[in-house]
Amino acid sequence: MNQAHDTDARLTELEIKASYAEDLLDQLNQTIFRQQQQIDRLLHEVAELRRQQPEGGQVVQRNLRDELPPHY
Repeated sequence: MNQAHDTDARLTELEIKASYAEDLLDQLNQTIFRQQQQIDRLLHEVAELRRQQPEGGQVVQRNLRDELPPHY
């Protein structure tokens, strides 16, 4: 009888551990899903910025004095 009780206790402990592992796996999957959505958004933003960049990808030199507000 004691051996049956030990087996039941061990089985219950394994079921609890499996349940925690399943919950953790679900949380990790959700985290990965959210991260992939964020990566997709960032890639889209980078593509938009590249599209807005002047042709040839040259950095335009600008004079900050030309950008002073009128009250200076």
